[in-house]
Amino acid sequence: MRQLWLDRLLDAVADRGRDLLHPHGSRGSRQSVDELCRRLLAGHGEASAIALARDILRRYQGMDHGTRAEFFHTLLRDFGPDPQQIRECADRYLASPNDGHALMRLVQVVEPPRQELFRRLNMAPRGTASLVAMRADLLRLLGDHPVLLAVDADLRHLLASWFNRGFLRLERIDWRTPAQVLEKLIQYESVHEIKGWNDLRRRLAPDRRCFAFFHPALPDEPLIFVEVALSREVAAEIGPLISQDAPVQDVHDTDTAVFYSINNAQEGLRGISFGNFLIKQVLTELRTELPHLRTFVTLSPMPRFTQTIEEMLSGRSDLGVNRAQLDQVLQDDMRDVMVPDRDGPLASLAVLAEKMDRPDPRLYPPMRHVALAYLTLMRCGGDICDPVAAFHLANGASLECINPFADVSVHGRAQSFGCMVNYRYEPDRLEENHEAYINESRIVMSKTVARDLDGLKDRIGSRTG
Repeated sequence: MRQLWLDRLLDAVADRGRDLLHPHGSRGSRQSVDELCRRLLAGHGEASAIALARDILRRYQGMDHGTRAEFFHTLLRDFGPDPQQIRECADRYLASPNDGHALMRLVQVVEPPRQELFRRLNMAPRGTASLVAMRADLLRLLGDHPVLLAVDADLRHLLASWFNRGFLRLERIDWRTPAQVLEKLIQYESVHEIKGWNDLRRRLAPDRRCFAFFHPALPDEPLIFVEVALSREVAAEIGPLISQDAPVQDVHDTDTAVFYSINNAQEGLRGISFGNFLIKQVLTELRTELPHLRTFVTLSPMPRFTQTIEEMLSGRSDLGVNRAQLDQVLQDDMRDVMVPDRDGPLASLAVLAEKMDRPDPRLYPPMRHVALAYLTLMRCGGDICDPVAAFHLANGASLECINPFADVSVHGRAQSFGCMVNYRYEPDRLEENHEAYINESRIVMSKTVARDLDGLKDRIGSRTG
């Protein structure tokens, strides 16, 4: 409500500013957007600045895909820093590194004018929301226009400051939450689809929790939200957690919180991390509300698992573990499912990939071994391949368990061969685990997983030594 009042006030100020800018008609409509941007940067009046910012954003919103690309290229070409000024100021600073004025001037000229332009555009009514949407457009253009990465860096830098954790508020979402926010949950859920209002109502039942971060400038827009199931055991499959027919448990008869879905809701804020703050604060909220809870785990997908294994089958060899090594290791595990005289050398992994989306108890050991190799031994560009694993491990979680056939939906099979992972969050060990992963590249894991990994390493070593 307060934000709506502020937006109305800014619109009124913008209307007055428009009258001051164009007292005899619509002269501004004959100017190009880049001319309006230059006027906005050159001006000093607050009312006229708000009016110009609103006009520019309205013009932008009316652009088609190609015109928006041209707009961003204009920002890159005409609103970047001046190399000559940077060179001169850098020389002055290097000549007198203790001269505070020289340093301040260097900082000023290094900052691209488009950053100040974005700041002034943010003065418009609903300016922050418009800039978040603008960055979403820019991200979609980067594939065909990689040179625009510099513009994205500027906009991302400002959004990261404006969406600093100190400005965010954590709210629990339940069935009493305003409908416009509940509709956003259905719209933004990308991990496990919410199939309408009845499905959402079950996910917000008394034995479920949903928390989201909000920002004052986007009061009805969740930035990121997490869904939690309260139970008496660590979940090994997703179906029972999201089933509309699952019986509602007595909260006081539960001892485990399962984080089963985390969603970044705003595409324009991609790369600006809120998840680490969210999970830790939700842990605190749950422990305060329900002190009898003892276990905090996730049930997480492996979004690049299928892709990475398929690339390995196609010949990719820069993963740290190669196909021949895995095939050799899997031969013993796959003995009961291989076909004599048809499945020759280097067939085990291919046969497993063909069968991974159909539950078969005989496939549990080889699936766990391949998933374990993917999570711990394989490297993509120097880092572990799985982004979800990297997120939770960097956040201080430990690798608890690998669950084959945990998500047999079409989406689950397509991204993870149906496998899911439990990461355990032990509040008293988060910092220790975080330091181990960040500083030592060491993955903290349960004794069972550690034993399996030692065996896997021994088997790979025996095949290659």
